Amino acid sequence: MSFTDEQLDRYARHIILKEIGGAGQTALSRATVAMIGAGGIGSPALQYLVAAGVGTIRLIDDDAVSLSNLQRQTLFATADVGRPKVAVAAERAAAANPDVTIDARAVRLDARSSADLLSGVDVVVDGCDNFATRLIVSDAATTLRIPLVSAAVGQFDGQLSVWRGWESDKPCYRCLVGDDPDRPDISCADQGVLGALTGVLGSLAAMEAVRAITKFGDDPTGKLLLIDALAFRFRTIAVPKDPGCRCSR
Repeated sequence: MSFTDEQLDRYARHIILKEIGGAGQTALSRATVAMIGAGGIGSPALQYLVAAGVGTIRLIDDDAVSLSNLQRQTLFATADVGRPKVAVAAERAAAANPDVTIDARAVRLDARSSADLLSGVDVVVDGCDNFATRLIVSDAATTLRIPLVSAAVGQFDGQLSVWRGWESDKPCYRCLVGDDPDRPDISCADQGVLGALTGVLGSLAAMEAVRAITKFGDDPTGKLLLIDALAFRFRTIAVPKDPGCRCSR
């Protein structure tokens, strides 16, 4: 791919990195990333993927902006309250980078729609806020053989991981959490969440999506990053593949 002078200027800080370079920036421009959720994690993740020049971002969210979102969801402003999140996100993305196409899907991903919604993408970034949807996304990504970047927050804690469960030595999300569709969901509306922490996780999720596309650095798959904002601590643990998990069958 040849870049225009404007694109060379826009992406210069990526292109100058030997681990990304022109080839990596070209890969970003040709990639499609599916983003599940445009909330606290999805907002900053989307902003950084747009800034990075990812060619197409398939944004999946059926929610509208509410006043309580504004404490942490950086895409939105007071005037956006009541509007569909994907519509606002598409406007913000177009204003930030005309190179990027937002494929806005104002729908809720479920078991019936997941394969269609995720088909043909290069990376999935999951920033949804409920356990049942995370399992559906994991199963679909594993079946479709798409790398899954999963980020989650709760109160002062966060976690980030990358999954490629179809590979013989790599776990999927179910290998970590088990197979428990009746597990109760506890939302940030119930327990609260530190707004800035969602920005940290969203930025890290965007970084891992860029890594999955450009292949810079070490492979993080099968590792779980845990963040404890109360204790000012980051730690990483290894997640083994569960031989009893459906991704191993």
